[in-house]
Amino acid sequence: MPCPRARRGIRHPWTALLTAAAAAVLVGAASMAVIGERGADAPQRVLARLGFRPDPLTGLIRPPQPTAIRLGLAAVNDDALDRAIGRFLQERNSPPTSRRAVAVDGKTLWGSRTKDQPATALIAAMTHQGDVLAQMQVDGKRNEIQAFAPLLDGIDLTGAVITADALRTQHDHASYLHERGTHYLAVVKRNHPTLHERARRLPWRAIRLDRIERTRAHHHNEIRRLKTAAFAHIDYPHARQVLQVVRWRRDLGSGKLTIERIYLVTSLPPGVARPPAAHSPRGSAAAGRSRTSSTTSAAAPSVRTPRRSVPGTCPA
Repeated sequence: MPCPRARRGIRHPWTALLTAAAAAVLVGAASMAVIGERGADAPQRVLARLGFRPDPLTGLIRPPQPTAIRLGLAAVNDDALDRAIGRFLQERNSPPTSRRAVAVDGKTLWGSRTKDQPATALIAAMTHQGDVLAQMQVDGKRNEIQAFAPLLDGIDLTGAVITADALRTQHDHASYLHERGTHYLAVVKRNHPTLHERARRLPWRAIRLDRIERTRAHHHNEIRRLKTAAFAHIDYPHARQVLQVVRWRRDLGSGKLTIERIYLVTSLPPGVARPPAAHSPRGSAAAGRSRTSSTTSAAAPSVRTPRRSVPGTCPA
């Protein structure tokens, strides 16, 4: 991470200030004021572990003032910090032995709304194990679509399968992923009426069942049935197969039964697109549902602060 501070007056290492802020968030700090207080009140051994330097004469570490941490965070380049932490998360994990699933989704950042500004909208790329590899600030759904390729440009997609919801099921996105040499698994809904209708009208009754799963959680029983169909004339770039997921869910309290049919397209070839748990449609949906808490938890890659402003609160 490049240091944005002027050389004059620099006392504390830049990485130490960032590490102190991250550590404060991890232990529950939810505002700039509290982050600064945690750093200023840290004991000597903690300051040493965070990377602060001792005074050469006294041997004591002078803790950073809350203002130093606050102004330092205000100067952070959000996207550069996201990229740096995303690279760290990729390098930390050993190379996968099977295909790696990466979900792309957009969410509103919890805690970022202020009196004068709406909540911050992000698009993020996240593994189904919960690691955020990259994220970008966007302005509305339209910009989420435009930000898809720039978001993934800085990520190593070797051996990955990109899962995405219906908003990101776009022809340009499929072509981009093919050029990057990776595969996709994309939800098809009525925003692509022709593609959705063709997927829906396939002879699913005659197609054999690939997988059935039964689970019990959150006060309901659920059954998921997966079928795949190789289809050579799909009006979607590089698509090789269509998937149908039928989900039966019964509420254990009311007894109400709901049935949902979901269609997906994938560039994975036949025999490969019977998704293992890591990049199954269920896994993709789960990653999407958890994105709000996962990307905004204490383990999130950055504390988002609007440039040239220091709000009273920041996302935890």
